[in-house]
Amino acid sequence: MSFPNLRAFLDVLRSEGDLAVIDAPVDPYLEIAEIHRRVIDEGGPALLFTNVIGSAFPVVTNLFGTTRRVDLAFGPKPEAFMKRVIAAKDTMLPPTPKALWKEKELIFDLLKVGLKTVPRSQAPVLDVCDRQEPLAKLPALTSWQEDGGPFVTLPLVYTEHPDGHGHNLGMYRMQLFDGHTTGMHWQIHKGGGFHYHEAEKRNRPLPVTVFLGGPPALIASAIAPVPEHLPELLLTSLILGRKLPMADNPLGGHRLVAEAEFAICGEVPPHERRPEGPFGDHYGYYSLQHDFPVFKVRHMFHRKDAIYPATVVGKPRQEDYYLGEFLQRLLSPAFPMAMPGVRDLWTYAETGFHPLAAAVVRESYSREALGSAFRILGEGQLSLTKFLIVTDRPVDLADFRALLTTVLERFDPHADLFVFDNTSHDTLDYTGLRLNHGSKAVLLGTGDPVRELPHVYTEGRLDGIADAKPYAPGCLVVSGSSYKDDPELARRICERHGEKLKRWPLVVLADDTGIVRGQTPFLWTVFTRFNPATDMYAQGTVSRHRIRYELPIVIDARMKPGYPDELIPRDDIVEKVSARWRDYFPSGSFSKR
Repeated sequence: MSFPNLRAFLDVLRSEGDLAVIDAPVDPYLEIAEIHRRVIDEGGPALLFTNVIGSAFPVVTNLFGTTRRVDLAFGPKPEAFMKRVIAAKDTMLPPTPKALWKEKELIFDLLKVGLKTVPRSQAPVLDVCDRQEPLAKLPALTSWQEDGGPFVTLPLVYTEHPDGHGHNLGMYRMQLFDGHTTGMHWQIHKGGGFHYHEAEKRNRPLPVTVFLGGPPALIASAIAPVPEHLPELLLTSLILGRKLPMADNPLGGHRLVAEAEFAICGEVPPHERRPEGPFGDHYGYYSLQHDFPVFKVRHMFHRKDAIYPATVVGKPRQEDYYLGEFLQRLLSPAFPMAMPGVRDLWTYAETGFHPLAAAVVRESYSREALGSAFRILGEGQLSLTKFLIVTDRPVDLADFRALLTTVLERFDPHADLFVFDNTSHDTLDYTGLRLNHGSKAVLLGTGDPVRELPHVYTEGRLDGIADAKPYAPGCLVVSGSSYKDDPELARRICERHGEKLKRWPLVVLADDTGIVRGQTPFLWTVFTRFNPATDMYAQGTVSRHRIRYELPIVIDARMKPGYPDELIPRDDIVEKVSARWRDYFPSGSFSKR
């Protein structure tokens, strides 16, 4: 099943009891976000708030907050179709008449992919045109108390290259400044930012259209990590299984997605910046205030009964986790075609995606895996990966314990760890020494096992260490003083206890060993709190411009001065939501809190 618009999806969720309608008055400032967080923590339903203080528009959140709802939104057909396309390359190249006939059903489905123009009468997004401070009427959420203001959190930002070389649809948060102005959070390596860069070089404003709502496929396409020149609107059509309806803008400019809830039209002028943020982001911390381009809105189209879609980001798992899981399943069959030698690839939503990736690669000759690692780090947004783990063994990459065990059994510290300083970092990753700058590491584990890993810690007491617990075979988590009180503790572990800990290839120094309780707390804590070049320690020697490390490798994953604050809800908002819970859910349809 695929849904032509947001409300068709909501109708099915309502019929299946997976949509909670909240008629009580709610505040878009912090209150809606706290309700959302509690419901998503419990695997609860999508939420439709019909009485939002300060706005005539209802708000829907938690559309994709469970695997079941994501599967319902998109169905099995897109994944099956993608696998058929990839498999067909072996039968259709060269394209003989026999091969084409064999794949006739696939060709017929491919002919359905594209855009179609519909008249204004078939474009509900054109019902209303608002030019009088339209942004002031939106029920934009403030999710965290230190946020710089209300933000549009599910914007589908459409731009076109100034020279007509394709389009981009991306999701870049937008802070509302006033009724006609927002920030435009174009991070490095984002398609819309590339278009703006080209326009700015020509000293020209970049036209921008921001869609809210529409087919669920449109939202998925906006966040999909597709190659730069693959049009996201065509990916939307592929997921839909039919052509995407578009309508001409009667006021000129970009064509509009006919079934969107809102279409916000304007431009981003060149050479103009404004402070944006802070913002509680999907890393689970506040991203700090920085200067970003400014979006100036001329007018806003919307359905006469428009519904405002929003999301809330924070510590994983949030909605982006479940959407990311689907997109990786959808796009993973294409990885071997785009990157020969890469059999499987996974980025970890528990870390915010860019901090950690893993791959299963081909190793048909010695060190081929290293070449594949370099290929991955040179591919689109994957170039922002901070820590890449590579093996040639078949393993379920989503199961990080299994992956780490496989790699640590095979890892040669003299040859299989590479750290590269002075590289690019994701804009939201503050572990580097300055914005957008940091380092990367590649860890290889290929071939046959070279060691048997310990499962239980038996090495006894260590000076300066208060607790030690295994996370996985060969990976030990230890805790001691805070970084502020003892910044050299990780180095001393290597120097004083290296011989004692040699059985453990990887030692993680954390503020709390309780992170061993599960994959999400371990990955979120470790990989959002260290920069490879400054926070990895090992004894070693230099030979032929290469460092030959000795075990153990120690990662200092403690919170450090200068890191942004962790996201924690405000006490009075927590108490308010607790006190009002029966107001939100009077029938007890969702009674957990």
